Amino acid sequence: MINNKVVAEGKYYIGLMSGTSADGIDLALVDFTDKGQQPRLVASFYQSYSTVIADKITSLYQPGSNEVDRAFHLDVELAQLFSQAINALLNQEKLAPEDIIAIGNHGQTIRHRPSGDNPFTLQIGCCQTLATLTRIRVVGQFRRKDMALGGQGAPLVPIFHQQLFTQTTAANFVVNIGGIANITFLPTRDSNQAILGFDTGPGNALLDDWFTKHHPNSDDCFDKNGAWATTGQVIPLLLEQLMQDDYINSAAPKSTGREYFHLEWLEQQLTAFKEATHSQHETVINHNADIQATLLAFTAQSISDAIMALTAQGKVYLCGGGVHNKALVEALSSRLTASDTVFEINTMQALNIDGDILEAMAFAWLAYAFDQGLDSNLPAVTGANASCTLGSAFIP
Repeated sequence: MINNKVVAEGKYYIGLMSGTSADGIDLALVDFTDKGQQPRLVASFYQSYSTVIADKITSLYQPGSNEVDRAFHLDVELAQLFSQAINALLNQEKLAPEDIIAIGNHGQTIRHRPSGDNPFTLQIGCCQTLATLTRIRVVGQFRRKDMALGGQGAPLVPIFHQQLFTQTTAANFVVNIGGIANITFLPTRDSNQAILGFDTGPGNALLDDWFTKHHPNSDDCFDKNGAWATTGQVIPLLLEQLMQDDYINSAAPKSTGREYFHLEWLEQQLTAFKEATHSQHETVINHNADIQATLLAFTAQSISDAIMALTAQGKVYLCGGGVHNKALVEALSSRLTASDTVFEINTMQALNIDGDILEAMAFAWLAYAFDQGLDSNLPAVTGANASCTLGSAFIP
C-alpha cells in the first residue's frame, strides 16, 4: 500500500546526501521497479561545495553567534544548490521531473544531539524549497520520528545495507568512513545476533581539521592518501589517551557527529596530554605530522576494535571518502589481520557497488520505503522503542 496518496507516475527515485565532511552533494538515481531484486543504480552525480559554502556549513557545527539567522538562510541556500545539482543530473540523463517519483533528501546535518534532555537532530536544505524548485515531490526529515520514538535517529543506512546482502551466508560489515565513521554488522543468517549499526567515532573529521590547520595554503582540504600522516610517528601515549574517550567506550546504540569530534576537542586532548607528560612533552611530540599519524591510528583502531568486539571473522566492505586514504585503509587492514581474527577486506566495488554513492542510494531507498509504507528504521540499531516508516512528504 502506498504510504502517501500523491505519488508521481515516474520511474526513478533520487537520493541526495550531503555528509559531515561538507565537501559536496552526492546524488543517486535509483530504480526499484524489479521487486525482490537489489536496487539498481542508474546514474550518479557529484557537485562539490565552494569554500564559502563549506565554511558556512562547518561554522554551524558548534554554538556561535547569530545561529538561527545563519542556519536558516543556509537552509534555503542549500536547497537552491540541491535543486541545481538535481537539474544537472536530469540534464545528464536526458530526463524530466516527471520521470522522478520522489527525491529522498537527507539534507545537511548541522547539529545532532541524541542524548540528554529533549534530544534533537537538525538537517538543513529545505525540503519544501527543494520540491518547489525541482517540481518533484521530496521525502525528507527521516531522523525525527525515530528520535520521537526514543531512538538515536542514527545510523539509518544499516537497513538499506541489509537489502544489499540478502544472498550471503557469511557475517558482513559495511564500514562507511566519512567525517564520522560508522559500521553496519550483518550477522550470518543462522546466528541469533541482531543486525547492528553505530558510529564508531571520527572518520576523516579530525584528520581533515588537523591537516587544514597546518596547511592553510594547500589546494586540498584533506591529507591526500594520508601522505602527511606517513611522515610522522604514532605517539602511543597520546593514542591511548584518545582511545579512552567516553564516546569511544560507550555502548551502542550510539551516534555522534562533528559537534563532538572537532578541532577544539582535539586541542583539549593535546593540552591534557602535554600537562600529563609535563616537561617530557617536547620530546614526546616532535612535530605536527606525529599528531596526524596518531589521529590516523585513532580512526583505524576505533573502527577495528568495534568490529572485533562483535565477531572474530567475516567480510569487511569499506566505503566513504576514507577509502581513498591509502594509509588509513592500510592501517585498518593491518589491525584487522594482525590478530587471531579472520577478516576479508574489500571495498564496495567488489560487489559492483560504487561506495562513494552508497549513502545517497540509501536515501533513495528511504523515500521508496516511505511510499511503500515499509518499516525503515531498525530499533536494535537506533534504540527506538518501535519500528516505523521514516520521513515526511513535501509536495511541489
